[in-house]
Formats: sequence, C-alpha cells, structure tokens
Amino acid sequence: MKHVPSKVSVIVPVYNVEKYLAKCLDSLICQTHQNLEILVVNDGSTDRSGEIILDYAQRYPHKIKAFLKENGGLSDARNFGIDIATGDFIGFVDSDDYVSASMFQEMAALAEEHNAEMVICNVLKVDELGKIKQKITQVPNMPDKIDLESNFSVFSDISYFACNKLFKRSLFNEKRFKKNVHFEDIQLIPQLVLDCTTIAQTQNYHYHYLERLNSISKTHTEKGLDILKAVEEVEGYFKTTKYSNKLKELKNFQIFEGVYSFIAYLAFVQNDDLFYQMCEKLEFFMKKRDIKRKNLLQLNRFGKNYLLSLSLKKNLFYLLFFAGQKKLIRKFM
Repeated sequence: MKHVPSKVSVIVPVYNVEKYLAKCLDSLICQTHQNLEILVVNDGSTDRSGEIILDYAQRYPHKIKAFLKENGGLSDARNFGIDIATGDFIGFVDSDDYVSASMFQEMAALAEEHNAEMVICNVLKVDELGKIKQKITQVPNMPDKIDLESNFSVFSDISYFACNKLFKRSLFNEKRFKKNVHFEDIQLIPQLVLDCTTIAQTQNYHYHYLERLNSISKTHTEKGLDILKAVEEVEGYFKTTKYSNKLKELKNFQIFEGVYSFIAYLAFVQNDDLFYQMCEKLEFFMKKRDIKRKNLLQLNRFGKNYLLSLSLKKNLFYLLFFAGQKKLIRKFM
C-alpha cells in the first residue's frame, strides 16, 4: 500500500506586502511535498496584496485557500489560520519571506520518521536582491532526532522564530499566539517546545528571511519591553512542565532570550530618556532573577562562549553594557 505523507497546513499572514508576496507564494506552490494546503490570510491589506492573493487562488485552487479578515495584527492572522487548518502539521511563512522547494517535504518526513512534535531547519537572512547576509544555524552538532530530556540544552540554544519550524497540530490544542503584543514568538514557541518530548532537525537552510531596508532603519520603542514580558510568561509555564527541574537551561534562556535579545533591541532605541528607562527595566529583570555580569560573560551556546561568536561591534556593545557604561554606549551608537 502506497504511503500517504502527512498533511501540512502552511499559514501565510498577509498585510500590505504587494512587492514581496508573489515570490513568497511561488515558493509555496512549488513545494515538492504533495499533501499541502496553503492558507493565505489577508489581514485587511490596503494595497494590492488582496488582488495578488485572489489571482493565485484562482490559478492554483487545489493548493491555495484565500481568506480575508479585518486587520488584527500578525498574531490574530496566524491564530485565524490555526483555527481553520486541517493538516497533521502546521507551518508558518511570513509573506515577505520565501522557502526552498523541498522544505516541507523534508521536515514532514523527519517528523514522521522520528515521531517528533516539532521540526527545525536553518535560516538564511537575505537582502532584497537575494544576497545572503547571514547564515543562522539552529542546532549544530546534534542528531536529526533530539530527545529533549537528555538534550535539554536546545531549549536555551535555539532561536525562537515561528517560521523555520514545523509543529504537530496538537501542540496548538490549547495555545495560540498572544494578540496585541510584540515578540509573540518568544512568548509562545518556547512553551510549545516545553510540550514536546522529541524534536527533529535538519541542517539544510530552507527558510529565507528577508531583511527589508525599511525594517533596518525603523526606530525602536518601549514596545521592546514585551521581550521581558514574554520571557516572564515562559518562566511561569516552565514551572508547570516535566522539565521544571532543569534550572540551568532556564537561566540560560533568561539570559539569551531576555538579556541579550533586549540589549540588541536597545541598540536601536534613539531616544536617550527612553533608553535609560529601558535599561532600568532590564536591570530590575536581572536583579529579580539573580543574573550576574559573570553569568552574561560566561554564557555558552552550542558549547561555545556566546560573546566570542559575535562580531567585534556587537561584542563591544554588549561589553560596554555589562560594564555599566551606558553613556559610552550612546556615543558608540
């Protein structure tokens, strides 16, 4: 009897991305995985995105399902897709990004082979010309099948993008992306990991994340505080799981996703008063969790010192912050 591959639902939230949408959808209709539904959720776009979606849905009716809803933000659009998904597994692709043709075939096969609740792939950060700006490796030096109980370091090592992962649909039985917040991935995806027993991974760079010019120059605001709130929510859930005794990995998660991510965000906060206010919030976050400067300097990721893996500029920025040299940081920026 011929094997029928697991059905995969790919959710694509769309809001005003007419310049990039066709490339995204082209990469999905070309998927080699044969049992795939592409759920394109128009989150109240005001540009030509809606026309592009309808055109693709008419040309590829057996692959693309088009939906229109009033604007509610990224989390709301993703949740809309989760509610209507019929696949055994769920994936997310942002509408200005694109993926390799074999992404979902390989990831679904790995999920089946290893009975994994989640599958992870590597990410390429690209510019608008398709030039590779950065290779983001997720789980190096690990087998395809990762037993979380014995390899729980991955909890604090992986990057918490939603879009380079394939999720067993049952992970969303009682969970959704939090609405009206920033950094919703940091809030939800670690909780989904904590519900897993087995994770699978591929070292292939299937996901292409577009670094748009207008996103690089965008001013950062107090919304960055949502990073710390997201970590706090994960901490609360962590205590209720079967991994609640793994406190070393929790602390590394607090440092990497909380402190380091927050400082990286601070680098683009242009208002001096806001910068210092947010620094105070971070210092309170660290004090409450007894995170010392030595913990920050000694953080290992994938078995290597994290600071040593960074560029000289980033390294200097972090070191100035750890030394309390905030005025120098402002000059440095």
